Amino acid sequence: MQAASNAIQNTMGAIPTEVHPEFKAVPGKTMKALAWFGSQDVRLIDAPIPDITEPDDVILKVTGTTICGSDLHLYHGEIASLQKGDILGHEFMGVVDKVGPNVTNLKVGDRVVASFQIACGECEYCKQKLSSFCDRTNPSTLQNAMYGHRDAGFFGYSHFTGGFAGGQAEYVRVPKGNVNLLPIPEGISDEQALYLSDVLSTSYHCVMDTGINEGDTVGVWGLGPIGQCVAKWAKLKGATRVIGIDRVPERLAFAEKESGVEPLDFSKHTDIVKRLQEICPGGLDVALDCGTFHQPKSLLHKVEKTLMLETDVPEIINEMIMSVKKGGRCGLIAAYSGYANHVNVGALMEKGVRLIGNGQAPVHKWWKEILEDYIMTGKFDPTFMISHRVPIEDFPALYKAFDKRESGVMKVFVETKFSSPPTPGCPKTSRVNDWA
Repeated sequence: MQAASNAIQNTMGAIPTEVHPEFKAVPGKTMKALAWFGSQDVRLIDAPIPDITEPDDVILKVTGTTICGSDLHLYHGEIASLQKGDILGHEFMGVVDKVGPNVTNLKVGDRVVASFQIACGECEYCKQKLSSFCDRTNPSTLQNAMYGHRDAGFFGYSHFTGGFAGGQAEYVRVPKGNVNLLPIPEGISDEQALYLSDVLSTSYHCVMDTGINEGDTVGVWGLGPIGQCVAKWAKLKGATRVIGIDRVPERLAFAEKESGVEPLDFSKHTDIVKRLQEICPGGLDVALDCGTFHQPKSLLHKVEKTLMLETDVPEIINEMIMSVKKGGRCGLIAAYSGYANHVNVGALMEKGVRLIGNGQAPVHKWWKEILEDYIMTGKFDPTFMISHRVPIEDFPALYKAFDKRESGVMKVFVETKFSSPPTPGCPKTSRVNDWA
């Protein structure tokens, strides 16, 4: 798939953009970075340190980074237009090391978190804070052909999303740094701030965009970090019941303990629709796909996906459509990339279900609200989901453990040589090989 998608994109050329993924390097200096070389093949490499290349650039020393669940799609080579040596990582924060001549709102030494998308700050979408819809930062003709439009450029997520080097590294170049970086106030730890970059904004957007109301009964498919946060947000927004669907016992137990989620193990209850109808007569008000499982369940979809007759499976979508009440709402925050067969479009139409593509969350729309109204006030403490803290050298081993859901791994804080010591109450640094 990678060779074909890259060949198609190269043939089609690039769409002109305001920013460009290519960057100048600091002469003679290298950094540690995590790079993709093939399916289940990620390596820590010595990579060039980026320098100011365009006038709105900011260079960060990374003080905290992590793996996101959607990175597993990259790990398995499921996202188009990956190229060997691509630096991964879209969820990171750091300290400003250099600023371009046009950047006036930040200075060297400022502590900031980056949005995972690269927004221009000036197009019609950016003016509405819909940063993930920015028209001017992703040159991918392939994405434009597949979707009819393009998302914004993303850090560390293949050339399908712009080809920008990511944040699983010691340094990052942030294009339009005056727009895509949020200053973090004193008193907020790195562990609390890091996840504003993606998982907090993404989970909050899922709940807000799908419209969870006071008294709703909500089903959450997938209890990884996104699902765990979605469950908490749903309760904060007034949901009376949250039912969590997963197959990992530790995640089900964690959600029940931390958020009062009613656990539903789909490895024991293989007919999820039937079980939900039993425990929730009349149906769910809202169903949310939070993307813990991207593997097909049935033999039919295993065959179709293997033969590339589909890139994504509709099994969770169909379960949601069947499980919500008439007029119910289904939100997709899971990372789907292409096409799925056998979607139950008849039930969607006849039941009047609202199937909502939440899209890539517009971080700029939500991150200040989350920071000021929830983190700074103590209403939402993101550190609840941090299970481990590891050094950057352990990134390849961490990908394997995260993919297999070993050792209770949930959300991991990955430190670099620039990181502060762990905050009291948060996990101390450990090595992945010592977890067993």
